[in-house]
Amino acid sequence: MPPVTTSSNITFHPCFLRFDAASASFSGKMAALIATYVLSRVVHHLLKPFSQPYMTSDLVIGLILASLPHARDSFTSLFSITLENIVDFGMIAYAFVLGLEMDPYVIFKSPTRHAMVAYAGTVSTFVAACAITPWLHYLRNSSIITFTLSLSISLSGSGSHILTRLMTYLKVGKSDIGKLSIGAGVHSDMITMFSVVLSFVFFPLQETANFREGIKTVVKIGAALMLQTLLAAKISPVFMNWINQSNPEGKPLKGSHLVLSMAFMTVICSLAPWMGYNSCLSAFMGGLFLPSEGRISKWTISRINNLLSTLFYPLFFFWVGLRVDISSFAVGNIGTWVRLFCLILIATIGKVGGTLICGLTLGYHRPELVAVGLLLTAKGHFHVYFAVDALRQGKIDVTTCFSMVILIFLSVIHTPFVVKHIIERARKRVPVQRMTLRWLDPSSELRILLCLHGTHNLESGISLMEISRGKPAPGLFVHVTDMIELTEKIASTLVPGEGVDNMTITDNSVTEMRDEITRAFQTHINENVDGGIMLSRMLVLSTFNSMPHDISVLAEDLMVSLILLPFHKRVKADGTLDEGHPGFRHVNRKLLRNAPCSIGILVDRGFGCTERLSTSSVSKVAIIFIGGKDDQEALAYAGRVAWHPGVELTVIRFLVDKNSEHAPRRVNNRASVAEQEEEMKLDDECFAEFYEKYVARGNVAYMEKHLANSSETYTNLMSIEGQYSLIIVGRAGRVNTVLTQGLNDWQQCPELGPVGDVLSGSNSASGTSILIIQLHNIKGQLDGLSDEFSIM
Repeated sequence: MPPVTTSSNITFHPCFLRFDAASASFSGKMAALIATYVLSRVVHHLLKPFSQPYMTSDLVIGLILASLPHARDSFTSLFSITLENIVDFGMIAYAFVLGLEMDPYVIFKSPTRHAMVAYAGTVSTFVAACAITPWLHYLRNSSIITFTLSLSISLSGSGSHILTRLMTYLKVGKSDIGKLSIGAGVHSDMITMFSVVLSFVFFPLQETANFREGIKTVVKIGAALMLQTLLAAKISPVFMNWINQSNPEGKPLKGSHLVLSMAFMTVICSLAPWMGYNSCLSAFMGGLFLPSEGRISKWTISRINNLLSTLFYPLFFFWVGLRVDISSFAVGNIGTWVRLFCLILIATIGKVGGTLICGLTLGYHRPELVAVGLLLTAKGHFHVYFAVDALRQGKIDVTTCFSMVILIFLSVIHTPFVVKHIIERARKRVPVQRMTLRWLDPSSELRILLCLHGTHNLESGISLMEISRGKPAPGLFVHVTDMIELTEKIASTLVPGEGVDNMTITDNSVTEMRDEITRAFQTHINENVDGGIMLSRMLVLSTFNSMPHDISVLAEDLMVSLILLPFHKRVKADGTLDEGHPGFRHVNRKLLRNAPCSIGILVDRGFGCTERLSTSSVSKVAIIFIGGKDDQEALAYAGRVAWHPGVELTVIRFLVDKNSEHAPRRVNNRASVAEQEEEMKLDDECFAEFYEKYVARGNVAYMEKHLANSSETYTNLMSIEGQYSLIIVGRAGRVNTVLTQGLNDWQQCPELGPVGDVLSGSNSASGTSILIIQLHNIKGQLDGLSDEFSIM
């Protein structure tokens, strides 16, 4: 082709014109793909108040952008083929990880309650779909039997991948209904995937005109799939164990072993496709029978899931939008909407009906079963791919395919609202019960959540555990919990562990610290075998923003009556306190507002000398009782301390001297006289019970101090510093504040209360530790958790 000359004598060759067109087309493709990634994240952020998962925003943005004429025109047939190859490979990786996260051998065991609920919902949906869909004319160019079975299997399945992560992120994965939903979803997904795997083995029978040739192909594919399954189940454990033993936790993975493992997994998953079987389903079967335990498998699951969620899913739904042309959807046809609503009704009524019938026979409650059935209707990425692949092969038309995509979209967006309803219903059914020391049943063991920042809290934590044990019967159950901030460095060392949402830390500094704490506590308990103490180890790994909520959830799950926290400031060599850690201070302050039980904060100035807490040497401990609900709870805790043989306890009661000339002329206007009298009555009853039980029997020393105002309170507080190794005080909660009014005018740490703040002033180097206790606030539990407990 000759060059083109313009009027300005500038010559262009046609190859340059083609290059410019190709460059413009490439820039349009890149702009569309980048816009897909950016907008999907922006829309997900906007949908956060509605608790929608990433799949919702990815699907909406992918369909909208791909339907724009400029975006569709920029994707030529050649680039569309490349995009399809990328999507097919991504779905192979998706199916492989989906199988790797499942345990196929649960099918061969006696069915659990979760499995029975899953099977009932799956079978009822399958039967309903098989009975109704043949009459609605969904198919385009396919055998009615094959299409009906394929559509019925798709409708009866569940997206366990989506459901598991959604329930985990909503913090209900460990609840009974969460475990039921996740377990039933996994079983339903596994059964339907098995059905699809088997149906694709016999798929050549309808594609081949010669029945005998079809049988030969089926036998060949079936034998290849069986060989692949046997190799994955029998040979791969030996190979994977060798790789895992050569790469222990805490050491970097060897590059050669990593490449060898990936190559081995690829070969295993490629055996059946060499014989003509579907690559995606072959990857699922390979992953299903590969060992899911071990470092390599966990590394593979983590890396592929991150790659899929970060890069693949937005690209996948953009491809769905290119394939499913929205403009071709028959909006004006009444039959289109009838078929769409029939799909929705079959999927919903089938799941809910089967779950309800089976669950009622197992003794579950009807409302919870309906919620579980609605959750099990959720579909995942594979169901979208399954529908679009049927369109790509010409089995269905665009209208039917888009109807199935709408069904999958609706099955996902309703799940957060169902979970929100479950949580609200659970809150209403929770008995209003104070998790406190004062109201603890004397025949029940005391459960304490003892939190530590690190090994520097080790000795003080052991001492707190020791003085809290009370009588050997019923005893003390201590859950020692490490509070670890989730940083990028620690996050890079996480590998999936046991359970729904547990992770294992491989960072050496963290594991060594936890091991040292465990050994120290266990050694102390072993040396005091008659102490009646039981120990468990816990971990809270969160950012400082989410750590208060995670600790509250853990305390609720463990049904503890008291959370003991370290103060955010640490003692220096001269005995004073440093500036402290603002992150841990934020955690303490949030927990004081929202804790589901009573809470205590220890300002440690050397309370870690466990030698003091023995029968040979006596440790002096005091409790200051002024009045109020928090002081009453502190008095209940002091009652347990009084039983320890190595503690000499003194209770100091501050009383108001109304006849003093220094008494304030102006009374507290924030509380009525009736409220003050009611509080004084409760204070007297609580103290009289403690006095009769401990002081009158000579177990506890007692002294009274008659004070006129807060100035005398301050003077007396400063005078007792240094006389005791530990002073126990209530945080606040006082209606009659004559003795503490004005103490908070110069507070440095309001979270400690007026008395605790005075005693723990940073200018003091007395060596006296302070334990500040706050009574469980029911209003804080109900209203506070409503703010903290966000749905996604």
